[in-house]
Amino acid sequence: MKRISLILIFAVALLVPPARGQDNEIGTTETDKRAQTGFKFLTVSTDPRAAALGDAVTAFDVGSATSMFYNPAAMAYQPSTFTLAASQTQFIAEIDYNSIAASFAPMGGLYGVFGVSFVAVDYGTFIGTVRTDGNEQGYLEFKDIGLADPSPTAFALGFGYARALTDRFSVGGHIRYANQDLDQAIKSGTVGDYTMDDLSMNTVAVDFGVLYRTGFRSLVFAMDVRNFSRELQYVEENFELPLTFRIGVAMDLVDLTSLNPNTHSLKVGIDAERPRDFDENLRIGAEYTIMNTLSLRAGYSMPTDEQGVSLGAGLQQSFGGFGFGADYAYTTFGDFDAVHRMALRISF
Repeated sequence: MKRISLILIFAVALLVPPARGQDNEIGTTETDKRAQTGFKFLTVSTDPRAAALGDAVTAFDVGSATSMFYNPAAMAYQPSTFTLAASQTQFIAEIDYNSIAASFAPMGGLYGVFGVSFVAVDYGTFIGTVRTDGNEQGYLEFKDIGLADPSPTAFALGFGYARALTDRFSVGGHIRYANQDLDQAIKSGTVGDYTMDDLSMNTVAVDFGVLYRTGFRSLVFAMDVRNFSRELQYVEENFELPLTFRIGVAMDLVDLTSLNPNTHSLKVGIDAERPRDFDENLRIGAEYTIMNTLSLRAGYSMPTDEQGVSLGAGLQQSFGGFGFGADYAYTTFGDFDAVHRMALRISF
């Protein structure tokens, strides 16, 4: 218990914001860093199960291929030899995310669990313009001068590895090659005399996590760091990736009741998150499963600007060692349209 207490104290200390000295100058205001990171697509949750739980899944220890996106250390405890999951997310502003992840545990995970992931983003088509003095608007659209409108895209290809060092403690990593292509823009000049600039950039991002089964019933404690990378530059502006640190706890509350755990399950997860470009926030999620078949989920995070409550459901079934599942998540998003996520998964 002493070891667990020390870990918890250390993790909480990391989440406490640094003290700010009082500024005695009259008229000065305190400013916070906002919207100063790039490659934000790396932070969008693409797995319906995790999204329905408010992404409070850092300490969910029954892992699968999608664990690479949240805490790769959980992948070490996947119960099957092979898992595959494919999902589609209809995000706000008609932005589409498609992802696929697979994991393989040779020899029952004796040498760890290996995984591969891929996320592709389609931002749609934007109206490109160029300045001109030849009309009242002061600009022409790209199509008026024979150019195609910009169609930005992004993708991330990742490789993950996780290993259980003991039956209680595991570590994992996920390294991703990420590319964001904002298409082409007019670098300089006017109509009839201009040069184009290719706005494509790539980098390598690293995720790392640890997971610890405390030994008290099903209580699990975990930590992870996501999107660690070098500083980048677009044109003249420097920016960093959305580095995020999370700690989380999770437990099946049925362990505290007299209900049959083979029939009922009520997993609850709580995550504390410290992102680089937003306030510290708290995420809470709960999943009720009956007969290991039907799961109902709900999650919430606070504070947020627009994202609200997440709800979802999942079906899973096994046939002679072959597992099949389908998941759906619905997330309210304030003034924007709701976000829908769907996924299919198999395991054997």
